[in-house]
Amino acid sequence: MKLNLALAQIATKLGDVESNLEKHLEYIKQAKSQKADLLVFPELSLTGYVLQDLVASVAHTPTEDDPVFKHLLQASHDLDLVVGFVDEDSRHRFYIASAYLSGGRAIHVHHKVYLPTYGLFDEGRFFAWGDAVRAFDTRFGRIGMLICEDFWHASPPYLLWLDGADIMLFSSASPGRGLTDKEKLESARWVERVSKAYASMFTSFVAHCNRVGFEDGLLFWGGATINDPNGELLAQGPYFEEALTVSELDLNQLRRTRARLPLLRDERTNLTVSELQRILQK
Repeated sequence: MKLNLALAQIATKLGDVESNLEKHLEYIKQAKSQKADLLVFPELSLTGYVLQDLVASVAHTPTEDDPVFKHLLQASHDLDLVVGFVDEDSRHRFYIASAYLSGGRAIHVHHKVYLPTYGLFDEGRFFAWGDAVRAFDTRFGRIGMLICEDFWHASPPYLLWLDGADIMLFSSASPGRGLTDKEKLESARWVERVSKAYASMFTSFVAHCNRVGFEDGLLFWGGATINDPNGELLAQGPYFEEALTVSELDLNQLRRTRARLPLLRDERTNLTVSELQRILQK
């Protein structure tokens, strides 16, 4: 089975959901023209990143009666979509979220579970923490989604792997940090290294979509990547500019790699659980 995967590294306008929606629809049209099956947008792609007191005013729900999502759900009849947004629950808590849309419905929503509050970050002041890391079934197999800081920690990708995810979709609004004499920002180099490592260790496809542009003094670097289950780089987007990166994934590669390297077969999950219980009881 083949999957044409597209990553849209876009520049969003802070707080301007209508303008950002228009850009989503433009990239959906472009991805359809390139015969993409699945299109992934970055973290908070509908809203912009440095929201602070704007959070409540830009929240939406991935339902047919939502004025923004009704357009995206309609578009998901033609290709599957991953969209970044601010989600609001029934008790008016707000989450950094990614929704997987397919066939006119949201089949999974992931709430960001790690909210950074160090350095230039203050997400924990404005958002609630997610409390679940789950894989889910799609027409392309089992998929898992993580948002930025989630995959800066080893446990969420590991949990997705154990939960059956063969394709991991990472979305970010990652500001450029670590300017050195090297050609790449240190933040870009770090994310590219861990994406390759996760793909190799978990013998899975790993795709990362980061936004671009400037916002409130922050520069976002883009550089979308797709790695195969051997860790090999299949495609990469440019740095610092909007782009649509498309690559064909041969899902049969999962079988070939895992037959050669049976890390999943040999994983001792019960050992991990028992040792975690011991550590937590200290």
